[in-house]
Amino acid sequence: MVLEFKPQGIYCPAGDFFIDPWSPVDRALITHGHADHARPGHARYLATQSAAPVMRHRLGDIRLDTVAYGETRRIGGASVSFHPAGHVPGSAQIRVEVAGEVWVVSGDYKTTPDRLCEPFEPVRCHGFVTECTFGLPVFDWAPEAEVAADMNRWWAGNAAEGRVSLLGAYALGKAQRVLSLLDPSIGPILTHGAVENTNAILRDQGFALPATIPVTPDTDPRAHPGALVLAPPGALGSAWARRFGPASTGFASGWMRLRGVRRRRAADRGFVISDHADWAGLNTAIAETGAENIYVTHGYTEIFARWLNDQGYTAQIVPTEFTGESLDEAETT
Repeated sequence: MVLEFKPQGIYCPAGDFFIDPWSPVDRALITHGHADHARPGHARYLATQSAAPVMRHRLGDIRLDTVAYGETRRIGGASVSFHPAGHVPGSAQIRVEVAGEVWVVSGDYKTTPDRLCEPFEPVRCHGFVTECTFGLPVFDWAPEAEVAADMNRWWAGNAAEGRVSLLGAYALGKAQRVLSLLDPSIGPILTHGAVENTNAILRDQGFALPATIPVTPDTDPRAHPGALVLAPPGALGSAWARRFGPASTGFASGWMRLRGVRRRRAADRGFVISDHADWAGLNTAIAETGAENIYVTHGYTEIFARWLNDQGYTAQIVPTEFTGESLDEAETT
C-alpha cells in the first residue's frame, strides 16, 4: 500500500512521512491550516506556500518548508505534489506516487469555485482518501450568488430597522468567504479580533477583502449604525456580543441546512454556506479521480461508504481525528 493508517495518522512508508497527523511525528505534510489538520508538535512540516502564513500564525515558530501547487517533491521513495482543494486559501489535496501507484489524500475540499481561494483540481489516482463531512443527499448547496443576496437582504433589513447584524463564521476561511459576499455599501463591517487577525494575514498575501473595522475594548457601537459584525461562533451570545445592544443573529454554516441545528444555535437566521463539498460535490470528485478504492475519513462515514459500495466502488471507513465543519467552538481561532 502507498499509504497506511496508523495511530498517529495517515502514513507513507516509502517516504517515511505522515499526512495531517494528529500525534507528534518527525515529518508532517499538511493539507491546510485548520486546527484539526495542522497540529503542533511535529519536528518538520511541509505545506503549500499560501497555507504557510496562517500555519505560522497558529503554530508559532515551526520548522516549515513550502511547495507550489503542482510542484513535485521527492521524499525517500515517494513522489509528492500538492493540488488545490478549494476549501480555504492554501488548502491542498496531497498526491503520493510510489512505484507507479498513486494515492490522493483530499484533506477538506469543495468542488464549486468561490471568490476567494484556489479552485478545486481533480487528481487522477488509484486510491482516494476522502472526507464526507456532508455525505448525505440533504446537503445540496445553493449557488453562491443566492446566498450572498439573502445575506445582504438580511443585513440591509436590520440596518433599516436600527439593529446590528451579528454573523457567526469560523475565523479561517469561512469568515473571509462571507466577507467576499457582503455588499459594503449597506454599512460598516466590524470584525472580532480572531477574524481580523486572519484577514490581515490573507490581505498581506494579496487576497482581496473589503475594508473592515476591528472591534476593540474602546469600540462604541453607536458610532457604527447599521453595522454587520463578523465573529467566531463562540463569540455570539457572549458579553462581547451584548455590547452591540439589540441585534439580529445569523450563523453561516453548511449545518444550517438542518433546521434542528439552527434552533440549537439560537440564531435568527441561518445561511447555508460551506467550505466543504455537498453530496453532489463529493460524488463528482470521487468519480473524477477514477479511483476504485475509496477511504472515507470523517463525516457521515458509514452511510457514505455504504453508498459508494452500492455504486461499485470498494470503500472502507478509516477512523481519524478530523472534524470537518464542526460546531465545536475549538475551530474558531
